[in-house]
Amino acid sequence: MTRISLFQKELEKEAITTRKMLAAVPEGKWDWKPHPKSMNMLQLTTHIAELPTWVGMTLNTSELDFAGMDFTPTQVKDTAHLLEIFETSLADAREQLKRGVEEKLDEPWTLRNGEQIYSTEPKADVIRMTYSQIIHHRAQLGVFLRLLDIPIPGSYGPSADDQSF
Repeated sequence: MTRISLFQKELEKEAITTRKMLAAVPEGKWDWKPHPKSMNMLQLTTHIAELPTWVGMTLNTSELDFAGMDFTPTQVKDTAHLLEIFETSLADAREQLKRGVEEKLDEPWTLRNGEQIYSTEPKADVIRMTYSQIIHHRAQLGVFLRLLDIPIPGSYGPSADDQSF
């Protein structure tokens, strides 16, 4: 099994849980956050929905320079639109992996802010980190939902709210 096929398999598995978590986001709580240092619900969920696009960015570029970019998150209208953003990002990741070249996964990819280099890692490691970021931020979303008394869907088995496994 190739690394790309493993990434494809994991993308599909994690998409199921990510989709359930994003679908649980309540309308009207977009500005809510549990702590002043936290992202608000809108920032967090938009970030989660857009993270799959990092797969293609990683495969098709050699770096991301925060100092040289002009990024504006997609404007979310409601939870249904949030899910559309996620599905579009997921479709992009699927397509990029389908066209991915195994040997390019060993090429270096750099994350920087101007002259400050945060990391230089093989592209395969950056894709792995992207998946970890999705899981990490999805767990943050679970805390947000719990604090708002919103039922948490099961992830890798049942949750206290979802015994359907």
